[in-house]
Amino acid sequence: MNVRRLIIASVLAAALVLALGAYAVIVFNRLDETSIDPRVMVSGSPELIERGAYLARIGDCISCHTRPGGAAYAGGRAVETPFGAVFAGNLTPDDATGLGRWNADEFWRALHHGRSRDGRLLYPAFPYTDYTHVTRGDADAIFAFLRSLQPVTQPTPAPTLRFPYNTQAALAVWRALYFRPAKTDVALDRGAYLVRGLGHCGACHTPRDALGGPLKDRPLAGALVQGENWWAPSLASSRQAGMADWPVADIVALLTDGVSPRGGVSGPMAEVVFASLQHLTPQDARAMAEWLRALPPSSDPVAKSKAIPTAVMARGGEVYRDQCAQCHGDEGLGKAGAFPALAGNRAVRMAEPLNLIQIVLHGGYLPATQGNPRPFGMPPFRQTLSDVDVAAVLSFIRGSWDNRAGRVDVVDVHQVRERRG
Repeated sequence: MNVRRLIIASVLAAALVLALGAYAVIVFNRLDETSIDPRVMVSGSPELIERGAYLARIGDCISCHTRPGGAAYAGGRAVETPFGAVFAGNLTPDDATGLGRWNADEFWRALHHGRSRDGRLLYPAFPYTDYTHVTRGDADAIFAFLRSLQPVTQPTPAPTLRFPYNTQAALAVWRALYFRPAKTDVALDRGAYLVRGLGHCGACHTPRDALGGPLKDRPLAGALVQGENWWAPSLASSRQAGMADWPVADIVALLTDGVSPRGGVSGPMAEVVFASLQHLTPQDARAMAEWLRALPPSSDPVAKSKAIPTAVMARGGEVYRDQCAQCHGDEGLGKAGAFPALAGNRAVRMAEPLNLIQIVLHGGYLPATQGNPRPFGMPPFRQTLSDVDVAAVLSFIRGSWDNRAGRVDVVDVHQVRERRG
């Protein structure tokens, strides 16, 4: 009899714990939400639409919400995650497939709380964890701009997430663990607002755990860009992309022109500069630059370098002289304003060589911007060099001119080549 009572008590206790847990998840997912007023609309004045167009541009909405070859803001682009793909929604004012039936309250709730018009929780591939910092006034301006677009009828494909990640229950638990709406009465510094909020830099540059939750104790500390297979470097580490010792003017140039005396951008960041950051006002560009420059330096550990065998250095040196020296110079000094120096280059010396492999295989291209309309680029060597040659030449570059970085393995090159297809 005592055993039976113990079993019953255990079952009831477990049920109570589950009920309390479910209640807590529901409470956390409704924090600070207010009821939707269907009558709330925005004025749609030319001034508000113009302001919204600027905010949407510096928020880089177009990059995710435009599929290759598709209509601007009509959605359909796949956002790859470790759990499957999510497709960006249609932001044009189409009644059937876009925002045509939305009102300003519903749009604000999506940005601030990550909840769709029909009440569904949105997948955090849409970076509402950052957009929650966007003010109501800016959200209304963006909504006014999107309402001014030509409607495009284009349904959004269903996500291809694996179970259980494709369920609302899993999303609710994820949000309870990782998301709290920002306090709207707390004003951020303009630079912080642009970096942490509208610019959602943390969506790429902040590392995540196994469940895709951002590591809040390591903001902007560097991470793999899911689906792109590029490394978004730490914005605080002097060994990666920290800018504490940069003049503000050089940071502004990097953000708006894509190139500065201290370096240039490539890969996914080149797309961000082209579509978004080059359009920053001088005031906003300076605010971002000053905030990034003031980030506390991180103390990321120094990775132990892999020794480079003499035979690999010899083979890499031959490839370098045949394929690279004409532009980058025999001593890796490059040519100012045209070809970057490889000697002392942080991108070369970083522990993670992924971006170097991407550039050699698929080319390195600066964005064409108003400040640098005809950028130099590096051609792809995918068809020219074998995996062994790419690994050797990168190992040679990393082991020369006091770079003191480790070798690049052939298997790493092969994986990047195969992933790109």
